[in-house]
Amino acid sequence: MNVAKVIGLVALMIGVSNADSSRNGYMLDPDSGLLFGIIDNPLNTHGFDWWWHSFVAVNRETGAFQPFFIAYYAMNPGLGGAEPVLGQAPENQAAGVPPSYAMIKAGTWAENASLEIHNFYGIDDFAAEVEYMDVRIGEHFANETALKGSVSMSAEDAADPKYMSDAGEMSWDLSIVKDLSYSVGIGTSEPLRDLSAFDMYWHVEGMKSRLSGTVTLNGESFDVLPASSAGYQDKNWGKKYTNPWVWINCNRLFSDATGKLLEKTSLDVGGADPRVFGVSLGRQLLIAFYHEGELYEWNFTKELVTQTFEVTETVDKLRWQVASEDLRNRIVIDFSAPKSRCLLIDYENPAGEKNHNALWNTGWAAGTVTLYKRTLFGWKEIDSFTGELGGAEYGAY
Repeated sequence: MNVAKVIGLVALMIGVSNADSSRNGYMLDPDSGLLFGIIDNPLNTHGFDWWWHSFVAVNRETGAFQPFFIAYYAMNPGLGGAEPVLGQAPENQAAGVPPSYAMIKAGTWAENASLEIHNFYGIDDFAAEVEYMDVRIGEHFANETALKGSVSMSAEDAADPKYMSDAGEMSWDLSIVKDLSYSVGIGTSEPLRDLSAFDMYWHVEGMKSRLSGTVTLNGESFDVLPASSAGYQDKNWGKKYTNPWVWINCNRLFSDATGKLLEKTSLDVGGADPRVFGVSLGRQLLIAFYHEGELYEWNFTKELVTQTFEVTETVDKLRWQVASEDLRNRIVIDFSAPKSRCLLIDYENPAGEKNHNALWNTGWAAGTVTLYKRTLFGWKEIDSFTGELGGAEYGAY
């Protein structure tokens, strides 16, 4: 029996609905769970939850594009209090004390100048809604229509590895309209969330979004314009990070047939090794592709999918190659990014372990997508696309 059938059977047995608006809400609340009133949500004391945003801004002086990212993050909230508990602090490593904090992660990808800045807060300074996205960390916030905040880190503090941070300062005041979304389906349905079935979950509320507003980075001003923002918002939560870790998103896709930028076309790829109840389901990616508003997806929880993928790392470049097909359609993806415009992004897990020490992340991925449909005579190309300013990630340990 294939994976889709197994998960589908479980879903039918426990009564799953895919129409669940809470997928973009907070997942670590102690009262969430199938055993509400008996046992607290286990992710409350051993879990992570974050809301990720990435977008393209325009340098106010030069007019050049520059991609940015902002994430609002919670770690092991049930273990926290007034002050952040940093898992990479030597004293906590020695004593086996797990991390607990709220964090804002923000930064940019630039030629030999990519950076990420972390600011940590005690859990007492964190609040989030369960039924929808509305998160606050100190005076900073993000919801379904706006995000505002700032981060800063001195060079002296950035030299301390417990902060996993670069030096710098960044602030933002942004509005967001989420035009296209993608739900992976039963895998993030309420019953399977309540059971903490998967090690790591993924939901994409803003697969293609339009952002507007301003960003300031180290004294430079940037304008975020809806038409060129190529915006994206997703969230991950769970108890353990996927290994390997693969992600691709592109919202600046041009039709090779017409040369036009396509306003309702978007690519999203995520996953690599999903685990349910601790058991690996094998090398699997979830792939969603909107072609002018029409969704094509290759989702192993919904149907039988044939798939290959490879990420190649050289001295100066990373390359993501993916091919996937079902009974109706086929997609071939080939993206790459120079390491000079990548960032080695930092995360620690709920146990305080920093296993992903070579997790490459970029906002400068570029490449091609080709979409096919099956006919009686084989595969027929629907269109091919050239993409730029895409997000991409890869790491393995």
